[in-house]
Amino acid sequence: MNHLLTIDPALIDWSRAQFALTAIYHWLFVPLTLGLAVVMGIMETIYYRTGKPFWRELSQFWQRLFGVNFAMGVATGIILEFEFGTNWSNYSWFVGDIFGAPLAIEGIVAFFMESTFVAVMFFGWDKVSRGFHLASTWLTGIGATISAWWILVANSWMQYPVGCEFNPDTVRNEMTSFMEVALSPIAIDKFFHTVTSTWIVGAVFVCAVSCWYLLRGREKELARQSIKVASIVGLVASLAAIHTGDGSAVMVAEKQPMKLAAMEALYDGGEGVGLTVVGALNPFAQPDYAQGGEMPLRIAVPYGLSILATHSTDGYVPGVNDLLNGYTRKDGTRELSAEEKMERGRNAIATLAEYRKVKAANANDSRLPQLAEQLKADMPYFGYGYIKDRAELVPYIPINFYAFRVMVGVGSLLLLFFIVIGFVAWRKDITRSGRWLWITAVAMLPLVYIASEAGWIVAELGRQPWAIQDMLPTVAAVSDLKAGSVSLTFFIFLVLFTVLLIAEVSIMCRVIKNYKSAQE
Repeated sequence: MNHLLTIDPALIDWSRAQFALTAIYHWLFVPLTLGLAVVMGIMETIYYRTGKPFWRELSQFWQRLFGVNFAMGVATGIILEFEFGTNWSNYSWFVGDIFGAPLAIEGIVAFFMESTFVAVMFFGWDKVSRGFHLASTWLTGIGATISAWWILVANSWMQYPVGCEFNPDTVRNEMTSFMEVALSPIAIDKFFHTVTSTWIVGAVFVCAVSCWYLLRGREKELARQSIKVASIVGLVASLAAIHTGDGSAVMVAEKQPMKLAAMEALYDGGEGVGLTVVGALNPFAQPDYAQGGEMPLRIAVPYGLSILATHSTDGYVPGVNDLLNGYTRKDGTRELSAEEKMERGRNAIATLAEYRKVKAANANDSRLPQLAEQLKADMPYFGYGYIKDRAELVPYIPINFYAFRVMVGVGSLLLLFFIVIGFVAWRKDITRSGRWLWITAVAMLPLVYIASEAGWIVAELGRQPWAIQDMLPTVAAVSDLKAGSVSLTFFIFLVLFTVLLIAEVSIMCRVIKNYKSAQE
């Protein structure tokens, strides 16, 4: 694998860009799928309990929009999984035995579950009992959520690799505990935070479409009842997202401290660190973090970051320079410096090469156990052996800093939005509330998507340069391809995905525009 140290940087950049493009487009469809599944499930439950035709019609309307979005999400998701083999074949070889397991379960169990019950949901209204149809609707949403669980398990393992052991004979990481992989604390927090955020997207979408009808002076009963349901879903989901986000912050501080330092533009850590609200950080250049200090015009909540990361006002939070130079924790353990980790990583690579050379010459050589033991000691730093400069270990701070604030800022705004629109919908008449609230609801739709994408930008760019945290950098994970080939497919995918997105939006707009309620 040593040749990967001199791999074309353009290949890495284009491979990352292509994967990011696919992931961003895919994530435009997934949140609405999971969010609408909850809303339409609640509506059909009301129909099941009341027997009123209006609620059946309402459920069918939102299911049509769900169906269009669901199909697009499947198309982009399949391409995303194939890219692990095409663009990141070294990654797939190195950890495929672990990473492939949750993806296989997602494909075999969850996806087939979705596919089965989605057919009943769309075509079984007059062919099965109301109870069975209701169960199919909920099981479609549950299947989609289970799919998200296994995909997030795989992603979380990249953030915090557990339940595995490196086998020097095969040069692969092999799973030692499926339960550790499936139930890692990172996976659990990421799942609940991600899923509750998708419910917010679904709730905002329903409110926005409903308020669009009100702006046009039509479908008032549909809008009134839909907003009532969506406001409750959105409010509950927003509060849950805040709670799960708090848990995620603690996990990031513990397992990925460099990501947290980048999110906060924290150059020098300490105890009782404040949480930055706003600050003037040049978005187009990596700051000179080695000089320490803080950004200009910084306004911070006193002790906020320490509370967020450690749940203690005097909790210690390391900064970028602490993580690069090494520091001693409160319990007395010492975090190695970047140079020490890089040296241990190079030792691991050299020891692996020596182990394989000796074993190829004589499988019973007495030096093999000693080499294996030495490799095991240095293996936690294996990925650092491919890092040439300590600066590579620092994610691009401006993107992480601003994306995190977009996510939190819009999320806070959405909580206020659901409180206001829910109050008006439940205590007053939303159809007479005034255009300002309807226009606000429509405006919230692009904002919630921006916040959703910003969250994933922090999650993925915050762990750079790692494909797998501390284990495998992107430079050692990429396939041996020509940069020109990857750049060509990047633009092909850009056109393809853009066409798909335009088609989806056009179809959904047509469904919304042409809808005529039989109840009004």
